Amino acid sequence: MPHQGRVVFRKTQWVALFTTDLDLSVTQVIEYYGARWKIESGFKELKQDIGSQKCQSRNAQAVINHLHFCMMATTVTWMYADRIKADPQRRHKVKGRTSFAFSDVRRLIAEASLSEDFDRLCHKPTNPMKNSLVAVLLRMVA
Repeated sequence: MPHQGRVVFRKTQWVALFTTDLDLSVTQVIEYYGARWKIESGFKELKQDIGSQKCQSRNAQAVINHLHFCMMATTVTWMYADRIKADPQRRHKVKGRTSFAFSDVRRLIAEASLSEDFDRLCHKPTNPMKNSLVAVLLRMVA
């Protein structure tokens, strides 16, 4: 299949982009690469930050369950990020980036879990609750 190359000047340097779709404009190629980068970033979060690559199980169903639980944790983290009022401060500042990172949101969740109010969401009852948040989430990935 023929490849078409595009050379684009981005901020301080030239970047070469290639595509097999010869009908795409330069703008569309850049948009597709941007979307692809977000997807790759999401997989990195899933594998490294959440720990899906560290599953030690040799049982296929256990590996699938582990991956589903990691995907659920990633989704819950981004749902939390979507609902916070102010963007979290970047822990590791990157020149030219103003958006926060996945690890910044995870840090917020960890801090929130240590607050006294967190017990209202995740009770530590004497009798197990049938409809607790954790039970619902575990049923979702089972």
